[in-house]
Amino acid sequence: MTQIAELLHRRVQTNGAEPLITYYDLGSGERTELSAISFRNWVDKTSNLLVDEYQLEVGDVVALPLALEAPAHWVTLVWATACWQVGAVVDLAGSAEPPRLRVLGPSQVAALAPDELAPTGQTEVVGCSLHPLGLGFREPLPHPMVDYTLEVRSQPDIHAAAQVPEDTDAWHDNERSLTQRELTEVDLAQPGRRTLVRSSDPWACVRDGVVLPLLGNGSAVLVVGQEPDRLARISTDERVDPGPV
Repeated sequence: MTQIAELLHRRVQTNGAEPLITYYDLGSGERTELSAISFRNWVDKTSNLLVDEYQLEVGDVVALPLALEAPAHWVTLVWATACWQVGAVVDLAGSAEPPRLRVLGPSQVAALAPDELAPTGQTEVVGCSLHPLGLGFREPLPHPMVDYTLEVRSQPDIHAAAQVPEDTDAWHDNERSLTQRELTEVDLAQPGRRTLVRSSDPWACVRDGVVLPLLGNGSAVLVVGQEPDRLARISTDERVDPGPV
């Protein structure tokens, strides 16, 4: 089991019903709140999708353009955590090694040319609708692309996480390469905080949105949109702790 998986398991056991991630989209009006139990459920379902449907193994690469389109979205955090749980490498830098899987957001799916869909046996492509109500794409996706929302629902709720070596690669972007161990070697200024996350940087969103809350038994409120009055109201309503974010 990876350290991230261990931290999530521990959080579920000790404080599972309390909010872990709260996501706001000021444009759509979406508010999604996930307890540690709910978040692990999504992570375990996605982990089972990776292992059982795509036969991912430790060290396999998952390209995650989704994190560039929607860095603060809770589905992005689910995908990153599931990849780490199964020992896959989250790649945002365009690794020279062909990825086993490429995970796209809705605008990326819309812009995808038919000849960009890889044949079976090479890179598989998964589309994420990010629908506020958890629905799939309005129209069926072109074969062989898979609609994540439709596929993940049928997966088991519990994933039997295997041991993953600490020195296994876990994250690549244009600024950093992190191993499983280094994922959690981040500064924890104040444990137990409920923080507001406003970054557009994928690593900052994943770090502050899920890694730090798991390390410090805190929680995160991720907000997309630029409306100062609503941000102030959300901070008050969600009882965000003061301090740098």
